[in-house]
Amino acid sequence: MQNQINLVIRNIGQVLVGKEDKIRLALCCLLAEGHLLLEDLPGMGKTTLAQALAKALGLNFQRIQFTSDLLPADIIGFSIFEREDARFVFHPGPVFTQILLADEINRATPKTQSALLEAMAEHQVTADGESRQLEQPFFVIATQNPEHQGGTFPLPESQLDRFTMRLQLGYPDPRAEREMLTGLSGHEKLQRMDSLLDASQLLEFRRDIHRITVSDSLLDYLQRLVAFTRQDDDIGVGLSPRAVLALLHTSKSWALMEGRDYVIPEDVQHVFPAVSGHRLRDAANLLPADGAIVHRVLSAVDVLT
Repeated sequence: MQNQINLVIRNIGQVLVGKEDKIRLALCCLLAEGHLLLEDLPGMGKTTLAQALAKALGLNFQRIQFTSDLLPADIIGFSIFEREDARFVFHPGPVFTQILLADEINRATPKTQSALLEAMAEHQVTADGESRQLEQPFFVIATQNPEHQGGTFPLPESQLDRFTMRLQLGYPDPRAEREMLTGLSGHEKLQRMDSLLDASQLLEFRRDIHRITVSDSLLDYLQRLVAFTRQDDDIGVGLSPRAVLALLHTSKSWALMEGRDYVIPEDVQHVFPAVSGHRLRDAANLLPADGAIVHRVLSAVDVLT
């Protein structure tokens, strides 16, 4: 399994050059049955990462460009009256896929943003009074531009908490940027990618995660981390119970990707910034905590009591 995962990461890394750790975290999020928020400036490769993941994993892919006039029905689907049968027939929207790219999600209104909540939390959507199950695995990758840019609607805390991880890709290093300038375009690389896994294999990997062992001492460490975020004077909003579960599941996923059947503190530490950064709030202004606060939590809490 570890060899297959490493092959997927290398394959995606040929398209998104110099971002191996971000690719690993994104794959960790998918295996942990979570959803991913990519927050960065335009042109950093957010859409490319989503497309490359879908291609390498052999999953169905749909993209929705969020705009201010997008309606919930544009995501979920709608019913149309068909005269031949004298009844309404439901036409599924793009949410009925396996990897859904919600591009620039914070350019849509809060009403449209909330249309994804049920799908993300329960893997189903309700339309015309009927609940419809989504295909598995179901993974939402949402991208958003920084809030200071024009035409954005900030995601409410309740929706931010639905995202298991938040990643920022950042600028490429000089070596990676030179490779981008002299090599094939991202689109050409995507066209040449092969599918290395399929849905049934991914679902089997997800089942394997449930067999990962977590010791009592590791759970104690995880709880101390969470308790610190709720008690520290510099943190206005600590981690929720949903965040604690996300931290546990992603730590088990990371351990599986590393080829182990048990979790160690380094697994928790590696996923902690991506899991907690968008959930914690700075006490001074109640804005999302910066990296310094997140890493201070890790530094302040001892692994052993």
